Formats: sequence, C-alpha cells, structure tokens
Amino acid sequence: MADDFFWYELMTPDQAASQAFYTKVVGWTAAAQNMDGHGNAYVVVSAGSRGVGGLLKLTDQMIAGGARPGWVGYIHVADVDAKVKSILDAGGTAPMPPMEIPGVGRMAMVADPGGAAFYVMTPKPPEGADPGPMPPAGTPGTCGWRELFSALGDKVAFDFYSAQFGWETVGEFDMGDEMGVYRLWGHDGEQLGGMMKKPDNIPVSMWNFYFTVEGIDAAVARINEAGGQVRMGPHEVPGGQWVVQGIDPQGASFALLSATK
Repeated sequence: MADDFFWYELMTPDQAASQAFYTKVVGWTAAAQNMDGHGNAYVVVSAGSRGVGGLLKLTDQMIAGGARPGWVGYIHVADVDAKVKSILDAGGTAPMPPMEIPGVGRMAMVADPGGAAFYVMTPKPPEGADPGPMPPAGTPGTCGWRELFSALGDKVAFDFYSAQFGWETVGEFDMGDEMGVYRLWGHDGEQLGGMMKKPDNIPVSMWNFYFTVEGIDAAVARINEAGGQVRMGPHEVPGGQWVVQGIDPQGASFALLSATK
C-alpha cells in the first residue's frame, strides 16, 4: 500500500444528496463519523465492511477559497513532511500544509507541477483499530483504475510521480497526434492506472477515479435514475472491460468500471 492510492474522498456541498447518489449508483454502504461540533459529519463509504473513501462537506470558507465539488485521492507515504518537501522541491505545490488529525493520521494536500491535486497521508488509527485488508481488485465498490489528465503531458507527469512514489510504466497506447500517448502505470508489478495529456475540454489537470460495479449498462441506468449525467461512454476499453464517465448531481466528475456490459 505504501506510495499508492488507498483512500478516495468526495468534496461535496450536499453530503446527504451525494450519499444517496453514490450508494444507489456504486452500491456503497455509508456511515457518518466524527461529528465536528457544527452539525457536520465525515461520511465513510464502504465496499462490504471495508471503508474505501469518504464524503466531506464543502464549507462556505472552502468554496470561497476556490474549492469545488470533486474526488481527490490519498497516497500512503511513510513521512508526510519529508514527502511534501520533496514535492515542493520538484515544482509541486502544497495548498494545505501538513497537519495532524488525532485518531486519523498526518496529512497534507499537494499538487503536482501540472496542478493536479491529491493528498499524501500517514494513517495513524486509534490503538486497537484495524480496518482489515482492502478487498481484492475487482470487488464492487473498490477503485479499479486511477487516471491522470495532465497539462504536462503523460511523460513529464509520469517522471514526477515515478520520482516521488516509485511508480513504473507498464505499457503505452498511441492515441494519435491530437491525443498523444496513453501511459499505463503501476507499482510492484500491478497495473493501477493511466496518464495522458489533458484534453482541451477539461479545464484543469486532475485525477479521475473509476469505481468498480457489476454490469455497466445497469450502472448507466442507475446514474440516469439518480439524477446524474453520462459524459462519455459506456464503451469497451483494451482488456475487455467497460467504462463510463459521468457527472454527479452536485457537479463532481466520476467514472465507473465493469468487467461486463
């Protein structure tokens, strides 16, 4: 798990609406935790009995600071402060400096040199707390693919992440002069995602996460029934899997992945 994505968080202006949407579309269960004293809670979403992500309410202050609805991934690191320094030295930024959250861990929000945001975190759960192993790849509700759209292009972006986290190129697809190379990346021999040049219709560099479901057509029907929008797909990708990209009712981009149509 070290130096890989392990948690996925949705920043949303309406936790209740987002919870209703994603529990219907992805099939997660959800439970509110850690009340903050202002009537807000952090909602943990689970695949089976294992937490895989959370729903964080966007406050007025966060929105005033430029935050918008969207998914952000957490990368597990051994030393948050050292990693933030390394990212800054490599041309990245740290919109949120390292901070300690008792019973949760030490974390910081950073962005790569192209502007794509993510968190680095060293989890420190309470003594005796054991979330258990992550469900195996392909389990409904888990993240099955992690995709970077970068203003830097696939090669420069990959060089940054490879230097910071030891990720490896495991394949390349030439998508033509306009779209460039789709770079497959992984870690410790496992293929985990892709990187490509940011398309013109995506305003900023960003990570996009694909959550696993059973049957892409049924999932598309649930997206439409729950008030979301299909932005692209569904279509089959190399390897025989099916994907769809969408926008939830609060305006956050998301994607789904299935082994079957």
